[in-house]
Amino acid sequence: MEKAWRHFRTITKHRHAVIRHCRKAGILWQGLRHDLSKYSPTEFIPGARYYQGTRSPNEGERDAYGFSLAWMHHKGRNRHHFEYWTDYNPATKVMSPVKMPLKYVIEMFCDRVAASKIYQGSAYSEEHPLAYFQKGKKTRMIHPETSALIEHLLVMLKEQGEERTFQYIRDLKAGRENFRGYGMKK
Repeated sequence: MEKAWRHFRTITKHRHAVIRHCRKAGILWQGLRHDLSKYSPTEFIPGARYYQGTRSPNEGERDAYGFSLAWMHHKGRNRHHFEYWTDYNPATKVMSPVKMPLKYVIEMFCDRVAASKIYQGSAYSEEHPLAYFQKGKKTRMIHPETSALIEHLLVMLKEQGEERTFQYIRDLKAGRENFRGYGMKK
């Protein structure tokens, strides 16, 4: 029961941090709906069972079984994960990454920053989200334009801080900024 309570507190603390970031980014409604599937039995029960406090419980489930059913459920319901955005390419007949819509890239940014803050605690710095992103870059199946934008935002966070990065995100969303086709108003 203790692990279930700690898991509940961790995911709720993370979710509230994402909501705050989404508000700063101009996508409050998305923030309010962020990660609600983590409270479903399919995700919550394994999350509590494999709770560690220092990393995702999905890693513990993977250690035990070689895969995580909770993660597969989660990524299939939450569009802010790049793993959601794969489909069969009609030309190659191979699963390929699809370019994510801007609003979900923004939510992914908010999610990564919040996760770094939760897991790093007082040791958090604005370098952590970028370092985490770069650690998995070589094996990640993500659309190149989506990857370039999220990395651009994470570099901006590291170099210019949260306030400037969130302003840039709001400008990008409003079409006052452009990044390789993202942010253009049609």
